[in-house]
Amino acid sequence: MNSPLLQLLVLAGIAVFLILRLRSVLGTRDGFEKPPVSGPEQQTRAAPRRPEFEVIEGGPDEDIVDHVPQGSDAAEALARMKAADRDFMVGDFLQGARGAYEMILMAFEKGNMESVRGFLADDVYESFDEVIREREAQGLTIEAEFVGIREVSLVDATFDTSSHLGEVTVRFVGELTSVVKDANGEIVEGSPTEVRRQKDVWTFARVMGSDDPNWQLVATGE
Repeated sequence: MNSPLLQLLVLAGIAVFLILRLRSVLGTRDGFEKPPVSGPEQQTRAAPRRPEFEVIEGGPDEDIVDHVPQGSDAAEALARMKAADRDFMVGDFLQGARGAYEMILMAFEKGNMESVRGFLADDVYESFDEVIREREAQGLTIEAEFVGIREVSLVDATFDTSSHLGEVTVRFVGELTSVVKDANGEIVEGSPTEVRRQKDVWTFARVMGSDDPNWQLVATGE
């Protein structure tokens, strides 16, 4: 075999090897690919099953299934929220909700809802403020101290694919001391040394992917 032919065979072998290596790293593409779909249509097509929810590095998204059952409606809603807002993490949200609960609860106890106005939906703010005004009209004041939170658990989650509005419902069990005093400063309810348990179910909402990172309290219950 002459030298030029041998060199040609060696080069051909190297070329085949490089092609196989590129395919193993980059994968292959067959045929014409349609351009990416944007807007609500994309959300609708992606909604039934998101890879981000079902499989992440070979298993379920622990950030989701640590808080709600895998495959539940709430889990799917959280997965869609994460797809719409890549910065959203369920664990981080619950940590923020813990701080918001203490802040809002103590603002209500002390009659200063204006300090948390930006974190409340209008109707929630008005309902809290109405109770405070009734309290003041009766000459009552409250002295309260926050002790801590015993439980923060995710109850439910929903996501509107058209508006990108995400809602997360959280159950809180907090502990605080609280006394109610009349106009003369006499205690009419509670004790400054008795720790009472406060249970609440609150729903927070936010447009996922928006520039405003803050969630608002949109509903309260027990």
